[in-house]
Amino acid sequence: MTSELTLTESGPAAGRPVLVLHGGGGPATVAPIAEHFATTARTLLPTHPGWNGTSRPDGLTRVADLAAAYLRLLRDRHLSDVLVIGSSLGGWIGAELVTADTEGLISGVVLMNAVGIQVDGEPIRDFFALDARGVAEYAYHDPERFYVDPATVPAERLAVIQANMATLRVYSGGPAMNDPALRPRLAAVTAPTLVVWGESDRIATPAYGKEYSASFGNARFEAVAEAGHLPHLEQPARTFALLDAFAAETGRR
Repeated sequence: MTSELTLTESGPAAGRPVLVLHGGGGPATVAPIAEHFATTARTLLPTHPGWNGTSRPDGLTRVADLAAAYLRLLRDRHLSDVLVIGSSLGGWIGAELVTADTEGLISGVVLMNAVGIQVDGEPIRDFFALDARGVAEYAYHDPERFYVDPATVPAERLAVIQANMATLRVYSGGPAMNDPALRPRLAAVTAPTLVVWGESDRIATPAYGKEYSASFGNARFEAVAEAGHLPHLEQPARTFALLDAFAAETGRR
C-alpha cells in the first residue's frame, strides 16, 4: 500500500523526519508548514488517497486506515524520531497514528485545530452544510481575506474540490467528524503532544481543542490569537514559533 502513496519529499535526507498531514482542503493548505521545515528537516508531505485526483483503494474507508498506511510508510522507510504535524483531519490522522505507534517511531506530535474526538456540548460544525461564504466565516478570523467566490473558480478546479469533499465524507463518516472510540485511547500516548488552536475557529472551537489536549497524558495547549481553523495561514510567524520550539524540545538527534 505504501508504494501507492502520493508523497512529496523535501529537505536534507539526514534531517529529522517531519510528516505533515493535510486536512480536507488538500496538501496545499499545509504546504507552508512543509516548506518551513524543509530547510532543516526531512519533510514528507503526502496527498491522502482520494484527494486531488489520486486513487483511493477500496480498503481505505476510515481515518484509522490512513493512519495504518502512514505507520507502514514510517516502518518501510526505517524512520524514527519522527515529528508528526496534522491539520484538521490531518490532526485526527496524527492522533490515530500516535496511538498505533507501538514501536516509538514518533517522538512528537502536533495537532492543529484537529477533529476526530467526541466532546459533549462541543460538536464539530457541519462542514458539508456550509457554502463558500459559510466556510470563510466559520473557518477564518479574517473571512474577507480568504473568501473565494465560486463563480471565479475554473470548472476543473471546482470539480476537484467537490471530489475532495466526497472523499472527506468517506473518511470522516459524515458531519460528526469523530470516532467515539478514539478519545479513550489518547491517555495512553506517551509521545509529547502539542495542541495548537486558532482562537477564532468556529469549525472546532477552542473549548473543543482544550478537551482534546486534556485527553492526552502528556500534552499542552497553545492558542493562536487572530487565527481560525488554519492558524499557520493566518498567523504564520506565531504558529511557526510554537512549532519550532516544540520541535527543538522533542528531537532526539
